[in-house]
Amino acid sequence: MAIGDAQFQLVTFQLGEELYGVDIMDVKEIVKLQDVRAIPNAPYYVEGIINLRSEIIPVINLHKRFHLKKAEVEEGDEFLGGFIILNIEGNKLGIIIDRIARVVMVKSDEVKPPPQMLSGIGTEYIHGVIRQEGIYLIMLDIRRLFNAKELQKLVEYHR
Repeated sequence: MAIGDAQFQLVTFQLGEELYGVDIMDVKEIVKLQDVRAIPNAPYYVEGIINLRSEIIPVINLHKRFHLKKAEVEEGDEFLGGFIILNIEGNKLGIIIDRIARVVMVKSDEVKPPPQMLSGIGTEYIHGVIRQEGIYLIMLDIRRLFNAKELQKLVEYHR
């Protein structure tokens, strides 16, 4: 197999006007919207915590973190939003999404370097950009979204 032929799957979702993707291997599950309990003195982008089958999981609001507008949701579509539960270095973390899209297969050679600035998100958080079927998909680097210190703090907030 040639190097450019390597394939992987992305879970894609909408945040604001853009379509994003994260490696399926980092996704534990996708859950519907539920009540989030606020955490006092948490960073501005931490929405709070959820109780998912007796497991307490911190929830991050990427809209706040990257100053993104929420997607315009049509009537009936509000049920497409929810949380993606990520597993980052053994820590579970939820991110709020406007709309779940689908799982897509991507070849390694389709991932292009990101432009310098993309919809308010710094390039350090983007693994790459993929163009498929005439649309751009921004692949997030979840390990860079939350550095080790931030992750440790988030985990400590809900203990």
